[in-house]
Amino acid sequence: MTIRLYDTSARQIRDFSPLNDGCVSIYLCGATVQAAPHIGHIRSGLNFDIMRRWFAYRGYDVTFVRNVTDIDDKIIKKSAEQDRPWWSIGYENERAFNNGYDALGCLPPSYEPRATGHITEMVEMMRGLIERGHAYEAEGNVYFDVRSFPGYLELSNQDLDDLRQPSGEGETGKRDPRDFAMWKAAKEGEPSWETPWGRGRPGWHLECSAMAHKYLGTEFDIHGGGIDLIFPHHENEIAQAKAFGDTFARYWVHNGWVTMSGEKMSKSLGNSVLVSEMVKQWRPIVLRYYLGTPHYRSMIEYSPEALREAESAFARIEGFVQRVVEKAGGVVDAAAEVPPAFAEAMDDDMGVPQALAIVHTTVRQGNSALAADDKEAAVARLAEVRAMLAVLGLDPLDEHWAGGESDRGETGSINSMHGVVDTLVRLVLDQREAARVRKDWGTADAIRDSLNQSGLVIEDSPSGPRWTLGPR
Repeated sequence: MTIRLYDTSARQIRDFSPLNDGCVSIYLCGATVQAAPHIGHIRSGLNFDIMRRWFAYRGYDVTFVRNVTDIDDKIIKKSAEQDRPWWSIGYENERAFNNGYDALGCLPPSYEPRATGHITEMVEMMRGLIERGHAYEAEGNVYFDVRSFPGYLELSNQDLDDLRQPSGEGETGKRDPRDFAMWKAAKEGEPSWETPWGRGRPGWHLECSAMAHKYLGTEFDIHGGGIDLIFPHHENEIAQAKAFGDTFARYWVHNGWVTMSGEKMSKSLGNSVLVSEMVKQWRPIVLRYYLGTPHYRSMIEYSPEALREAESAFARIEGFVQRVVEKAGGVVDAAAEVPPAFAEAMDDDMGVPQALAIVHTTVRQGNSALAADDKEAAVARLAEVRAMLAVLGLDPLDEHWAGGESDRGETGSINSMHGVVDTLVRLVLDQREAARVRKDWGTADAIRDSLNQSGLVIEDSPSGPRWTLGPR
């Protein structure tokens, strides 16, 4: 068994060899909490949740760090615009992100450090870089000298002479315009912390280098994030960490965007779809299916039609699970191992689309067994399906989805709503059943057709009529 991952730094798929046998350490660039999350933000956390689950299935002890950037230019700008404390905006949106992760079934990280909780580590790193000649102070700012680090831009494969480094307001005193800010001098009315070079606040790139060092040490296995972070963020992280003396990440893994009309989903473009709104329209488990089943490196073009297709596809899986549970007279435990073809797909750079094809094939085999009244075969197929769905975080019988925490959005539990609808539908189905008993087939069919027109699919089973939501 060898897991293979596409390493951005190598520009190829590489066999995964852990730093420490039996252990995997992952650092994921998490939320910058200037606003509530859209589904593009949550996709990254979801992709790496599936990666984490697969490593755990393969027997690895996983340490998963996902940071929170709770201070940056955008948060400070929002604070001024809304006349609110910067920390109030950050905390409100941090909770919104965690609500989104929880709603879509992401496991909590091993550690979730906030940038503002690690100023001491940032000062220590800057001091070391200045002593080594890789950074310098100017007018209260601290900059990284990019020409001092020969490996700069190897991740993004750029030429330093052609580089146009993004700069923020107040970044004065640079020796070279391509140098980037590690620390920004204090401005009136802005949050600041004391350092040997005066009061100020951290730059975005410094935060992650310091937190990765704190929680994962001088070297760790995987650094993840969206492809938009390759430059400047990840490039600058590498420069700081390696110039400081860290070996840093052994593999660089990047996920694709969620797009609308071919453009990256972004609040600045006004084309975002907030998670808090989406969970009012779609079951969270369907959103997870939609965002988590394409390959993590692919782009996802958002559209309601695509979500409806995901809903229908997942309904086929969920319907099979329900039918076998009824047939078996109780819950069927997941198999101890996933099918070999599923494992092969997941080992190959987290090939979820190919793995999902095995899920659907197994569901079809299980449905054939049900049609042939082969209970033993149907139960065996369900056990395999549950094992595979557990890896993907999509098992409808898992406590998260089937229990009190399942399908929960910011507006409350969708399960509670399901229970109300179920009670009402059962009243109508009882009327239909009474019509069938008295052989009033016209009334029975009329009730069924009326329910179908309302978006419900009625299926007669040995244990009585069952309803499900049909395609939208």
